[in-house]
Amino acid sequence: MRNRNSWGRGFSLIELIIVVVIIGIIASIAVPKMSRGARSAGMNTLRMDLALLRNAIELFAMEHDGKFPDASIGTQLTQYSNFSGTTMHPIKRANIGVVYGPYLKAMPATPVGTKRGNTEIKINAVAGLPDGSGTEGWEYNTANNTIRINLAGSEVDDDGVKYNTY
Repeated sequence: MRNRNSWGRGFSLIELIIVVVIIGIIASIAVPKMSRGARSAGMNTLRMDLALLRNAIELFAMEHDGKFPDASIGTQLTQYSNFSGTTMHPIKRANIGVVYGPYLKAMPATPVGTKRGNTEIKINAVAGLPDGSGTEGWEYNTANNTIRINLAGSEVDDDGVKYNTY
């Protein structure tokens, strides 16, 4: 005859079911919060990238006597330039003397929307919000020297704010 103490204590089926139910409740609360966190990370990255781009544009203008970047903004922000804004190769800059930039190591990729990952810049000379046309991820407006993400007005964040108004 076996001694009751030699059987080892295990979990009953009811105890296991209760633990599984508790884990399910915790998961149903945590999973939606984690997915909202990923979306808000993209919105925050967009805000930071726009601040970085806008600061680079302002610094370019300060160093070039108030002249803002033109249609070649991508190269003007990521390469060396002279006082007139003409870009040049780093090796040539040693012979010229005063050289400005680069203001960015590389153009950031768009972090949200249908053009996510795109680093190209669309040039627009008419003031207004980007409409999402074209394939470029960013839109630089030469009329008012602003840069925004090039998305349609229908693309919005979690709060219903249009990305192209950031």
